[in-house]
Amino acid sequence: MPPDTADTADNTQPQPQPIPIDQLYFELPPTFGSAAEERRHRKERLAVALRLFARLGYEEGVSGHITVRDPEFTDHFWANPFGVPFAHVSVGDLVLANQAGQVVEGRYHVNQAAFAIHARMHAARPEVVAVVHGHCTYGRALAALGEPLEPITQDACAFYEDHALFDAYTGIVVDEQEAGRIAAALGPHKAVILRNRGPVTVGGSVDAAAWWFISMERACRAQLLAKAAGKPVRIAHEDALRTREQLGNDLVAWINYQPLYTQVIRSEPDLFDLRTP
Repeated sequence: MPPDTADTADNTQPQPQPIPIDQLYFELPPTFGSAAEERRHRKERLAVALRLFARLGYEEGVSGHITVRDPEFTDHFWANPFGVPFAHVSVGDLVLANQAGQVVEGRYHVNQAAFAIHARMHAARPEVVAVVHGHCTYGRALAALGEPLEPITQDACAFYEDHALFDAYTGIVVDEQEAGRIAAALGPHKAVILRNRGPVTVGGSVDAAAWWFISMERACRAQLLAKAAGKPVRIAHEDALRTREQLGNDLVAWINYQPLYTQVIRSEPDLFDLRTP
């Protein structure tokens, strides 16, 4: 019986070859040629993060704040304009305030209570570019229990021994001493849970700080659900540490954030508007 000519032809075809890794697209954080270029980039990322947080329900009235260090005037910080819905904020709406919370560029106020905390965190951590605090449901629920995150999921391990609990509540923060205590509680970590208030996250980029906030909120939800259902199994100390080393750095956070960033910019291009009120 003659061989199947179709099979013979297929077997003689050259096999597809792997594309060299250096020819595959993989986005990494950008570099900049000037402070003006980097400033524009940080402001755009801030506007995107605010739009994203609106989608996720992380604002409540005039509460919820993100501050971003200016790359040239490093003791000045860009912030969301007080009273403007996150979903409507554009690059042109952002305000620049000095360490004392005085607006030096823009036409809106900043939330002074929030700014007091953020400014002290920025001052204590010169490497931190962005500080994020939103009013998220599960983060506040865990904060009401006065509990830290536990290493019960792979994602929660990013925060293992890298977040703190500020175990006090003294009302709305308006004085520098209380803000200083919160900054001290944050220490060298990427996040702090303010008891009865909710989480604050920081990062070396807007993208990283925003991702840590989103990821922490989801980890809080998982912990609350797991404890409501039964007794969660903790990940062993060494395994949790190893997982944190793999998942818990700002570069990984930046990479994880990019799909969310892309969703927003493709559907809401008006956020790059430079209009002012």
